[in-house]
Amino acid sequence: MPVKIRLQRHGKKGKPFYWVVAADSRSKRDGKFLEKLGTYNPNTNPATIELNLDNTVQWLWNGAQPTDTARAILSYKGALLKHHLEGGVRKGAITQEQADEKLAKWLDEKSGKVDAKKDGLSTAQADAKAKALAAEKKVNEDRIAAAKQAEADLAKANEPVAEEATEETVAETSSEENTEETQA
Repeated sequence: MPVKIRLQRHGKKGKPFYWVVAADSRSKRDGKFLEKLGTYNPNTNPATIELNLDNTVQWLWNGAQPTDTARAILSYKGALLKHHLEGGVRKGAITQEQADEKLAKWLDEKSGKVDAKKDGLSTAQADAKAKALAAEKKVNEDRIAAAKQAEADLAKANEPVAEEATEETVAETSSEENTEETQA
């Protein structure tokens, strides 16, 4: 029975979530599987991957072949490196302590890179938020300045009309007084 390490899709439409499984190559994509090895969530940034390294390496030693995507995930999490180092231990090229030390060093470097990416994403998000806030403040200040300018223009436009109206009122009252005197 040929065994594959592959992804089994779960989740809703547009939001995939995968299980990393060891399954018979003849079974359906989302069908029966022999063992669940971990999960893969590509919806987060960076993608969230949880993997049982020991069981995965055991399946690799038993002859399971990973698919292309599963191979990339196993490489990202260090399962292929651990498989390679255990091969060296079995041949006698290195000791188990040396293999564990190399794997731990590689995992520390990898976690440092992932943490750096998370920090970079959070600072980029904070910078984008600060820029958006600054742009919004500028738009609001421009809008307030435009409203004040419009009020000032309206006040200037109303002042001459008011002066003309008072002059007309004075002229009307004086003409009314003149007409009253002539009638008397």
